[in-house]
Amino acid sequence: MPIYVIHEHKATHNHFDFRLELGGVLKSWAVPKQPPLRKGIKRLAIQVPDHAKSYANFEGEITQGYGKGTVKIWDKGNFSIEKKKPKEIIVNMQGKKLKGRYALIKTGYGKKKNGWLLMKL
Repeated sequence: MPIYVIHEHKATHNHFDFRLELGGVLKSWAVPKQPPLRKGIKRLAIQVPDHAKSYANFEGEITQGYGKGTVKIWDKGNFSIEKKKPKEIIVNMQGKKLKGRYALIKTGYGKKKNGWLLMKL
């Protein structure tokens, strides 16, 4: 079963890095606010470059360059995929904090058209 990890990243702008193991890498989205724990809350999620699966266990200080700041694991667990299309991903999360069905819906928001919405279903 694939893994997910959410890193709380205290950098220039505090945010959460939402990562899903897909295709052998961690597909990643930067979420400016805490991921939703209940239905009815939508969060902006900006897709960022993939990370190696080994990054799932990283906690510590990034001292230089992109992402400079403190990283800690906010939540981690497994998930199953219900639907995966280019503009829609629906997963069933089985973690300590995130439990149940979540959706990522591509909006095309942003300069690079890499905006998504993250929501609990």
